[in-house]
Amino acid sequence: MSETKTNTANHTNRNPWLWVPSLYLAEGIPYMIAMTVSVVLYKNLGLSNTEIALYTSWLYLPWVIKPFWSPFVDMFRTKRFWIILMQLAIGGAFACVALTLPAAGYVKYTLAIFWIMAFSSATHDIAADGFYMLGLDTPQQAAFVGVRTIFYRIATIASKGGLVILAGFLQEHGHTVKSAWAVTFFFAAVVFLALCLYHFFVLPHPASDRSAPLDKSKGVVAEYFRIMSLFFRRKDIVVIILFLLFYRFAEAQLVKMVAPFLLDAREAGGLGLSTAEVGVIYGTVGVISLMLGGLLGGYAIYRNGLKFWLWPMVIIMNVPDLIFVYLSHAQPDNVWLIGAALALEQFGYGFGFTAYTMYMIMISQGEYKTVFYAIGTGIMALGMMIPAMGSGWIQEMLGYKNFYFWILATTIPGFIVAALVKIDPEYGKK
Repeated sequence: MSETKTNTANHTNRNPWLWVPSLYLAEGIPYMIAMTVSVVLYKNLGLSNTEIALYTSWLYLPWVIKPFWSPFVDMFRTKRFWIILMQLAIGGAFACVALTLPAAGYVKYTLAIFWIMAFSSATHDIAADGFYMLGLDTPQQAAFVGVRTIFYRIATIASKGGLVILAGFLQEHGHTVKSAWAVTFFFAAVVFLALCLYHFFVLPHPASDRSAPLDKSKGVVAEYFRIMSLFFRRKDIVVIILFLLFYRFAEAQLVKMVAPFLLDAREAGGLGLSTAEVGVIYGTVGVISLMLGGLLGGYAIYRNGLKFWLWPMVIIMNVPDLIFVYLSHAQPDNVWLIGAALALEQFGYGFGFTAYTMYMIMISQGEYKTVFYAIGTGIMALGMMIPAMGSGWIQEMLGYKNFYFWILATTIPGFIVAALVKIDPEYGKK
């Protein structure tokens, strides 16, 4: 009898090191493929910057609207069920991208599959973030918050760096662009389906991981709207929404045009790098710098609180955008110089983005943390999607040199919303 109880306890409370790192690898990979790797793919395939920015920005939409179905993830089945199901769907989507790339209408087919993958990934995010809070007690949540961030960034390197490097390597060794990317996506599918199988056996079964209790006096629809309305009924909701929409207004436009700028020929105003070089410089060195900036930012807030660091973080995030003004005018051909410049810009962005993350956590406190955080990330995604959609058209109208001056001008809203928010001086401080 005691042995049965021991086995049940082990099944319920597995060592977090067995599943937290891999869960956040699985959370980061599809997001970066949808947001960044797809940009490199379509640039390699010859689409214009206007088309790339418009098409790939629509992939933000599942993250924008995910708050509307996040209550259903809470109300039906378990978070563990949703995690496994969505990982299976994402792995299948990667394989479908590989299969449709050779087709004549590959753009519409791959975009449709990317959208299904993005929807599955957004649903997976809801379940994974909720499962993290259910599968760990409060001290463990605090202890592993850095671990989940690091492995999410490792996922970024693996996709934004590793997959792009692989596609570039295959192109340099005789594969056509389409066949190189097809092999790359098949590889991604195999890796992701292996993660799905691993989690099927390794994820714990927390006793608290069950369907959320419903108010029996109300129907499902009424309960849904009650939960959703709680977030929007706070008195400072207008400022909250403005902050979530405009803190990264410049970055939302910048991020879509970094890879095209690096890949475009020098006579077109770009830096003329190869696909593999972009994978190394932007997808690996840049992401490591981003991660270091985020870790330092988290430690800074831990020491002095969010209010103390908000303004320094806004400045440190936006001022390095000047680097792109330099790169677009000087067009250096030294790969090490380009890498160092991008590393500095990404470090600043990682440091400054920490304030945004902590603010979202602050406004998500309450009985329905999972739903509130999902709403916050949905508004965040909308703040990325809308500016990004027109960034390619703006760049093609202005050229790279003037586009980066435009980016500097669009940092102003970030400073304005930082001045509007109210934060407890003690929040986030040790």
